[in-house]
Amino acid sequence: MLDLPFKHKGIMCAPFIGEVSIEKYLSDGQIEQVICGGENYDGARPCNFEWVKKLRQECEKYNITFCFIETGTNFIKDGKKYHIPKKLVQSEMALKSGVNFVGKPIEFKLTDNFGLDIPQNELYVPHYGKNCDKCGSKLICNGCSDCGRCK
Repeated sequence: MLDLPFKHKGIMCAPFIGEVSIEKYLSDGQIEQVICGGENYDGARPCNFEWVKKLRQECEKYNITFCFIETGTNFIKDGKKYHIPKKLVQSEMALKSGVNFVGKPIEFKLTDNFGLDIPQNELYVPHYGKNCDKCGSKLICNGCSDCGRCK
């Protein structure tokens, strides 16, 4: 992936079902964000919070944004197993864990169809609903889509 000509690169560790180290991929600065989350459904394999914290430490070492979006259905923390069947609760618990990390900003150069810079006042400005304050994905989210599900 590091050799591909993409301007923006990230790593998604989901479903996060085992300890991994991605440090060798973070050291050259090409990776801009890392996202992880547990597996969701009946029979899901567990996600261990120790794995999540280790991944976050690797990202923090290189100042790379890290987002823990959801615990998964079966979550292990401090040696205790939790069964969390609802995705909304998984997301809320991931956020409450406090492991998200804001690294160096991702810089985008946005242009129109003619290659001209889009003026700042014409760019989308995200807004968030009341439920967004409890969502584990808020750090990497483009904002509320006003779908009406929060009402």
